[in-house]
Amino acid sequence: MAGYKIKTHKGAQKRFKKTASGKFKRGCSHQRHILTKKSAKRKRQLDMGGMVAKADQKAVAMMLPYA
Repeated sequence: MAGYKIKTHKGAQKRFKKTASGKFKRGCSHQRHILTKKSAKRKRQLDMGGMVAKADQKAVAMMLPYA
């Protein structure tokens, strides 16, 4: 008898991508609406995204068992 399948967290699946080195990259928040009051520099920097913090890597990996 085979073991149980683990379900992927669908919210996490839409937000994180795994890199070749096994880390996770993420997008930045605060870029969906109310953009007129934000400076061009701030919007440009938000567009770059970033990496998931070291403290959160394990939690994200558990939510994405097949990533």
